[in-house]
Amino acid sequence: MSMFNLSKFISDHITHRPVSMFAADIEANKEQLKAEIEGKRVCVIGGAGSIGSSFIKALLRFEPKQLIVVDLNENGLAELTRDLRSSADIKVPEDYRTYTLDFASPIFERIFREEKGFDIVANFSAHKHVRSERDKYSVQALIENNDIKAKKLMDLMMVHKPSHFFCVSTDKAANPVNIMGASKRILEDLIMAYSGEFNITTARFANVAFSNGSLPDGWMHRLQKRQPLAAPNDVKRYFVSPEESGQICLLACVLGKRGEIFFPKLGEEQMMRFSDICDEFVREQGFGKHMCSSDDEAKQFAPTDSEWPVIYTGSNTTGEKAYEEFFIEGEDLNMNRFQSLGVIEKTTRRPMKDVMALFEEFEGIFAEPNFTKAEVVAAIERFLPNFEHDEKGKNLDSKM
Repeated sequence: MSMFNLSKFISDHITHRPVSMFAADIEANKEQLKAEIEGKRVCVIGGAGSIGSSFIKALLRFEPKQLIVVDLNENGLAELTRDLRSSADIKVPEDYRTYTLDFASPIFERIFREEKGFDIVANFSAHKHVRSERDKYSVQALIENNDIKAKKLMDLMMVHKPSHFFCVSTDKAANPVNIMGASKRILEDLIMAYSGEFNITTARFANVAFSNGSLPDGWMHRLQKRQPLAAPNDVKRYFVSPEESGQICLLACVLGKRGEIFFPKLGEEQMMRFSDICDEFVREQGFGKHMCSSDDEAKQFAPTDSEWPVIYTGSNTTGEKAYEEFFIEGEDLNMNRFQSLGVIEKTTRRPMKDVMALFEEFEGIFAEPNFTKAEVVAAIERFLPNFEHDEKGKNLDSKM
């Protein structure tokens, strides 16, 4: 397992692309990217995560003069710094600082005001997992982070407006069926409401293969702990590599126009089942799979030199979407500006007063000591008529 090449595995068995699908777009626009980034001051929020760190690596190739990275994950920031300073093809700016803090805290506001803002601000701080809607407490935390704090950040940007401001979205924001996806769709409406004030863009994209906390990333930990591997056998998803995820965000952040949403041009034939990826993963590790019919059977089977316990099941938890989509009816698409990226140039926009009314409703719900998850869902349904939440009474924390 020590010789396992994760990047090659992703390229060979998941994306089936020997080079990034966005390499040509990066090359074609390198002069504009250089003009917008070189010598500029950049702040990346949530930069220790999979997508944020990939964005930073893509960004640093164009040599900004300052990079400030904010994240609550202190260990993640330490590893990011080691990775950047150990990479031969990356130049870390002389003014490089990391801060372990909440971007909605008074400390971050003080940094922003005393630095007099930044040329480029990118926000990757988000609850990204469907499992984030376990109960009313996790739902409140999700909406606080993905929406309420994001609004506070945008209000702060009004003090010193950046040339480029980027917030990450998700493909699950298109016709959302879970609260995480709905929170990102609400974020998009918030972005549109502020886009008249300064340049704000976002991106919807596929699952990032082996991103931190993802199911495939979990397989790496299961192997190390000699535990069984689990996967759904009926869920198909689009995938991009970590490198590609950062490049999508860089292109959207720097080349996008106000209120635009970027997405990768991926066809349905490029979707993959998690169980099929797991098959390849087990094989690549040098094992045959020992199929198990229950969690107990899988946990009781001791891995051998030739076989590893695996269990595949159907999806039966709240918020799982049977298919993924990047855009919906009524959104104006431009599929010609970039080779591998589509751009939603215009989408349905809610006026600021509607967005603010929803936020006030959220605040009122959360202020009640006995509020329920159902009340939050009802508020979202009133705001997003196409929100089709299916409460199954079971979440991903009940599965391996």
